[in-house]
Amino acid sequence: MGILNDIHKRIKSISRYNQILRVLLKYGFEDLVNYLEENKQYTFIHKLIPSSTRKAVTKYSKWAKMRLVCEELGPTFVKFGQILSNRPDLVPLALTFELEKLQDNVPPMSEIEAKGVVETELKDKVETLFAWFEPIPFASASMAQVHRVTLHSGDRVALKIQRAGIYDVITEDLKVMYKIAHVLEKRIPSIKSFDPIGLVKNFENSILKELDFIHESINVQRFYNNLENDTTIEQFAHAPKVYQEYTTSKVLALEFISGIKIDRILDLRANKFDTVVIARRLAISYFKQIFEYGFFHADPHPGNLLVLPNSHICYLDFGMMGSMLPRDISIFGRLFIAITNKDVRKVIKALQQLSNNAPIANMRDLEFDINEFLEKYYVRDIHENEMSTILLELKDIIIAHGLKVPTYFFLFARSLVTIEGVIEKLDPNLEQFEIVKPYLKKSASQKYNPLMIGKKVANSLLELTNYMEDFPSDLKNAIRKINSGKIKVDLTHQGIDPMVHTLQRITKQLIAASIMVALILSASLFIIFEIQPLLKGVSILGITSFTLAVFLGFGMLSNIKKGDYDY
Repeated sequence: MGILNDIHKRIKSISRYNQILRVLLKYGFEDLVNYLEENKQYTFIHKLIPSSTRKAVTKYSKWAKMRLVCEELGPTFVKFGQILSNRPDLVPLALTFELEKLQDNVPPMSEIEAKGVVETELKDKVETLFAWFEPIPFASASMAQVHRVTLHSGDRVALKIQRAGIYDVITEDLKVMYKIAHVLEKRIPSIKSFDPIGLVKNFENSILKELDFIHESINVQRFYNNLENDTTIEQFAHAPKVYQEYTTSKVLALEFISGIKIDRILDLRANKFDTVVIARRLAISYFKQIFEYGFFHADPHPGNLLVLPNSHICYLDFGMMGSMLPRDISIFGRLFIAITNKDVRKVIKALQQLSNNAPIANMRDLEFDINEFLEKYYVRDIHENEMSTILLELKDIIIAHGLKVPTYFFLFARSLVTIEGVIEKLDPNLEQFEIVKPYLKKSASQKYNPLMIGKKVANSLLELTNYMEDFPSDLKNAIRKINSGKIKVDLTHQGIDPMVHTLQRITKQLIAASIMVALILSASLFIIFEIQPLLKGVSILGITSFTLAVFLGFGMLSNIKKGDYDY
């Protein structure tokens, strides 16, 4: 039985591969088929496609044909195209715009199929689980569809149900995609630099996460928690609640939210909503996600945004999210501030930090390109609403100079293009840059926050303590291995003096930092517990300790500025 299953899968895989070749031929990609065709069936497959069909597609552009190929090959390739649309560093910008138009043209599952998935996953009859189950889905795509249900408690729920058998379809398609990637890498050496196998691997990780609704439920809950923990007056966003007891890897139960889609301007105005207020609230809610939470909705198109009766914005569909480290949020803040201040050096420094200090082959050319970018930016008549344009133009410079920025950079840029388009329809006069400035300044200033600096110093000292604790045993192990002949050591004296000098300076700075932290902690304790003698109610010992720490800190800064050139 196992052998028969293997044969069946093999035949299915070959059949799917040949289907892909036929679709590529249909849309005029003969050259690509020549590379992919390993069994010399090109002529035979070519004859299967009527000449009238091939002639009909000549009216489309090359990029449009690529989109049509993805749509015809089904959900796996549609998703692959959608993910590629977020990678302008890999594919031409014209193709990314075309891939953004990809549509899931798949009829919904029947009621019986949908109920079958739910009952298998939740291990009970639909009639027992819910007070009411809507037979026709109100939203449907290639991977899942959404039904309205009512719980026995009376709560209205949006039940997302994975399409039956879609996991098997996608895993089979992934095998074919790996095969195509291997063939392309083998037969077209120039394509190796794009790492097609790595690209398919990244896609596999992404789509398998999307197929796991537990992963999406975690995204929803994380987003929801961020909003719940934000008690500021300018918290205008909303997210649905997750019903964990009705959620599995193939079924996702979320609070059903009623509202008006944000792009229905006439409906909003007919219901007495102020679109100017909504535009401002949308901008604030989005910039908060990026610069305060570090976790943002990466697909904020109008279909995923509802306006609630209180004029708050409800976000939907959390399959695609972006996540940023606090360090990177701070770097982004400094980057935009450097751009507004026309500071070439600081722009380059921020880009280097984002790319993990990647080496720059030609600093002079990079300085020239950044300077040209800033000059163009400043002569524009209107630049308040161009954060996405700034990122997209920087993207071209980043790619040209071989800097590797995190993937979320492109998600960030693309989501800003989308959100700015929505805001433009609501209020074309909104100056988004004025709204984002306070968030930029706050995120940029985090680097100089005394509490953050103290935390970093404390962590560094803790790491140093742990290292010093382990050092003797590590040294003993190393000596034993040298004595036993397991390690051969070849010491060559080549400019070792500067290195020794640097090590001595680092050691001195670590000792000074330890003393400074001890003085600050002592000063704090002396002042808090009012240790005598006192001067106007403040401990003199505390003042003295703090003063010594300040002097020591200035000494350390002076020593750091000297660098390694004081020997």
